[in-house]
Amino acid sequence: MPLQAVIDSALAETPPGRVVWVALSGGLDSSLLLTLAADACRRHPRPLRALHVHHGLQAAADDFERHCRRLCSRLGVPLCVERVAVDLAAGKGLEGAAREARYAAFARRVAPGETLWLAQHRDDQAETFLLAALRGSGVRGLGGMPPLRVWRGRALARPLLAMSRSALEAEAARLDLAWEEDPSNADEGLDRNFLRASLLPRLEERWPRAGAALARSAELAGEAEALLGELAELDLERLGGDPACLAAGELGALSPPRQRLLLRHACQRLGLPTPPASRLATLLSQLGARLDGEARVAWPGAEARLWRGRLYLMAPLPALPAGWERRWEGASPLATPLGSCEVSLAGPTEGEGAGKGDLTLRPRRGGERLRLAGRGSRDLKRLLQELEVPPWRRQRLLVAWQMDSRGAETPVALLDPLAGRWLALAEGWRAQAGASSREKPAAC
Repeated sequence: MPLQAVIDSALAETPPGRVVWVALSGGLDSSLLLTLAADACRRHPRPLRALHVHHGLQAAADDFERHCRRLCSRLGVPLCVERVAVDLAAGKGLEGAAREARYAAFARRVAPGETLWLAQHRDDQAETFLLAALRGSGVRGLGGMPPLRVWRGRALARPLLAMSRSALEAEAARLDLAWEEDPSNADEGLDRNFLRASLLPRLEERWPRAGAALARSAELAGEAEALLGELAELDLERLGGDPACLAAGELGALSPPRQRLLLRHACQRLGLPTPPASRLATLLSQLGARLDGEARVAWPGAEARLWRGRLYLMAPLPALPAGWERRWEGASPLATPLGSCEVSLAGPTEGEGAGKGDLTLRPRRGGERLRLAGRGSRDLKRLLQELEVPPWRRQRLLVAWQMDSRGAETPVALLDPLAGRWLALAEGWRAQAGASSREKPAAC
């Protein structure tokens, strides 16, 4: 199929009226993709924009930006330039840190519901497959880059993924297209450049269709990964359907491969980094712990906690600063160190609210008691046990205190700021209408 027809077909699959973005680096692949996209959008009117991420990692970075501006001006395509700071101290390597900065720029510019086109092609897919195989990756890594996926509500598409680099070069020559060559592409100290310049040409000398075959293997691995995802989703439904809170006993009854698959799937559903193999093995070994015990396994960007027969997956939880407190009138949004809560509180004698400055929020310290309707005075520690609030959440709760005319303070409510909801209200106190819908008890 001609390249222009490939792009026309990809455009037809995007939601009508929604903006289509092209990630424009300034190299051959993305310059050609934008040129073909502009032609398609003139014939089939659709909003088209280009996004250039300026990494600032080499002297040629300004040349890339200038080329992108010239190309977009010639094509009549609006260009957004995002300048990013690449965190080389994050321990992810140059390519990984640059990718993270680039995707953060994508999230800032491309709105949910819009489509971003990326210019990777078949040869890129073959390189990705080889790199994954050399790292000892499983099916997910070997699946390489999907032609389409939803990422944070945005569609990331690769219309050129089935096309070879040679086909793109031929089309660029036919169009007399100009582009910028990245000087870093000559650095064979970078793994991908070594594969591209030295290894793949040798493979294709012996096996002329090596690149196509490797890309096909990646496609098949991607299909297998999709099927495994469906299996993991079925297991997740059997375990309650909540990826953040899994029944440990039922998880432990699965075969070890399905346990690992389900945990990786749950982390992906939650947007958490998947645990390394060693951490995953440690985590699974904890599943037989006593039902009333507590265990924690952490890895960069995530942690798992086992408590009362349930496995909780979460991002690392921030702590409440020692000595923090806040005066609050009970009606406006409440800002806490753990996030802003759309909650409100009205007292038994104040029909319009608790009265400005009447309430003070402080972390729970222990020993507080709350007078509940029909139950009398209850110790918060026992109340939290009844509510089955996990221990790590108990350490991050806030108690609302009311001061009377004599200066004495009484606890009147208990807030979970991480969930943005009241856990308990004293007799006569109520959450006013208009409070957040998050003020509902959660199962886990």
